Amino acid sequence: MINPYQQAGYRVRVDWGPSGADAVGAGAAVVAVVDVLSFTTALTVAADLGIEVFPYRWRDASAFEYARRHDALLAVGRSEVDARHPVSLSPATIRSAAGVRRLVLPSPNGSTIAQRLAETGATVVGVSLRNAAAAAAWTAARLADDPDAVVAVVAGGERWRADDSLRPAVEDLWGAGAYADALDRHGFGSLSPEAEVAAAAYQRVAGRFPQVLQDCASGRELTGYGYPQDVAIAAEVGASRVVPVLAGASFRADTAG
Repeated sequence: MINPYQQAGYRVRVDWGPSGADAVGAGAAVVAVVDVLSFTTALTVAADLGIEVFPYRWRDASAFEYARRHDALLAVGRSEVDARHPVSLSPATIRSAAGVRRLVLPSPNGSTIAQRLAETGATVVGVSLRNAAAAAAWTAARLADDPDAVVAVVAGGERWRADDSLRPAVEDLWGAGAYADALDRHGFGSLSPEAEVAAAAYQRVAGRFPQVLQDCASGRELTGYGYPQDVAIAAEVGASRVVPVLAGASFRADTAG
């Protein structure tokens, strides 16, 4: 029996979290990871500045050793930022940092999914609202000569603190939809029903950023913790022409041409 969760027969497929990545990522030529608040937004901000980013699953003692091995700065928790540790997952801290060339960016959602997918041999790209159009143009150009190539889009989602289960986050649905919609506009190929839903969700609010991002649950959470600037940066729709591509252990910037 064909795996019904793979969305076979469609060139653009969308699902959620690590398990969804396993389902739709199998056999995909390109896999787009979407974690708008805040991993892939931070990733695009870093890529705009030419910073090489090493995704890492955990923010613990092993992360410090991992950063040391790669001669990179470790991004700490938002509340731990100080003069010695100036960068966190907050895109605002990356944008204001001086002289950073290599960065280890731990994230329980985006980083974890990116590393998981890289192990399958797929080309993994980071997509946010800031670069969805550029990433779609890059993808369409890269796969132009392969009419059977599949693109998987993985919305990272968040985790419920009570039981660590997946919380589908609407900002990641919008980011996945922005990318899927842009691929459709390039005439890339058929969207699965799940991808169509994501594209429709994005189209519904496309003219209302940054307000809707501020008003969604994750936006309110970050604002409540004192990081409204991170939400504002995430809402810079189309501001970046850079595509972070995972090559080996790190994301490096490419452009849509």
